[in-house]
Amino acid sequence: MEERKRFDETIADLESGKIRVAEKVDGEWRVNSWVKEVILSGFRLGKLADMTQGQFSFFDKDTIPTRVFTEKDGVRIVPGGSSVRAGVYLAPSVIMMPPAYVNIGAYVDEGTMIDSHALVGSCAQVGKHVHLSAASQLGGVLEPVGALPVIIEDNVFIGGNCGIYEGTIVKENAVIGTGVIINSSTAIFDATTGEYIRANENGQMVVPSGAVVVAGSRPVSKGPGAEQGIHLYCPVIVKYRDEKTSGSITLEDMLR
Repeated sequence: MEERKRFDETIADLESGKIRVAEKVDGEWRVNSWVKEVILSGFRLGKLADMTQGQFSFFDKDTIPTRVFTEKDGVRIVPGGSSVRAGVYLAPSVIMMPPAYVNIGAYVDEGTMIDSHALVGSCAQVGKHVHLSAASQLGGVLEPVGALPVIIEDNVFIGGNCGIYEGTIVKENAVIGTGVIINSSTAIFDATTGEYIRANENGQMVVPSGAVVVAGSRPVSKGPGAEQGIHLYCPVIVKYRDEKTSGSITLEDMLR
């Protein structure tokens, strides 16, 4: 069937890095909606199949099995329960610590480490030399097809137990501290300027290049909450990356 052939070819091209769900064009990120449409067609075209491995039972659409790597791919997947779905690109020198999961349509560039219990959601785009620390999550954005996925640019450090959701873009060299949650509806306070960063006209939160973001709070401004001294969660940019910051988060070359 022609539609199935197109799906299989698209999945193969995603896995080779020939195409990707989103890419930078003239300095701006753009989504390739047609790729998302083809990915979604796979759920409709597929039939439920038994993918059981050993004592563990798995059942999924036969169009979207787990991806099988070879030594030639140059990807280091440490034994212990990690899984990579079909239609994922992992560049040579990517490291996955167990257990971790990368979902369909994701793109992970060279030198990136995906630590234990980390999730790279569907269609997320991760740049070069990113460190996704233990238990952090990059949310999946498969639908709607025109929506940009979560994007993590080059040399970003994401601390443990972080959550980056709803098409957030983290610009290059940013540092996201432990436990920070960023989505399109929670403004980020920039303590260096005294201003809030809110979602742009496209509904995306954009973390500036080199920003060092930690978990913070802000007081409720009115109503019973203000009277009771209630605070709301608020990510805070405490500074912009410097040599001291870079030194404290650099991955040892020995790990690679």
